[in-house]
Amino acid sequence: MYRQGDVLIVPVEESAVPQVVADLVPLPRDVRGRMVLALGEVTGHAHAVVGPGTLRRESGAFGTAWLHLPEGGRVVHEEHAAIPLPKGWHRVVRQREYVPGSVRVVAD
Repeated sequence: MYRQGDVLIVPVEESAVPQVVADLVPLPRDVRGRMVLALGEVTGHAHAVVGPGTLRRESGAFGTAWLHLPEGGRVVHEEHAAIPLPKGWHRVVRQREYVPGSVRVVAD
């Protein structure tokens, strides 16, 4: 497992990736060519992956993101050290927090 800030990245065996992921449309890359896992609402910084691959996200506020890296990649952020990721499939989970009456994705 890998963690950078409020983003958790879990390697997943290809056989454990749900079939529905194949039907999800890959998300577009940002203007810098990165796959953005989480965008900082306050700072504008991003937890992003560089390298070849695709990022797909299930619908809903807490939808899981699925990252496929055929050659591996790196998670980058303006305020954190880069983290190398191995090739293969990864499940991306945003940290959540409880506030009275609801649960929300952590905002930085």
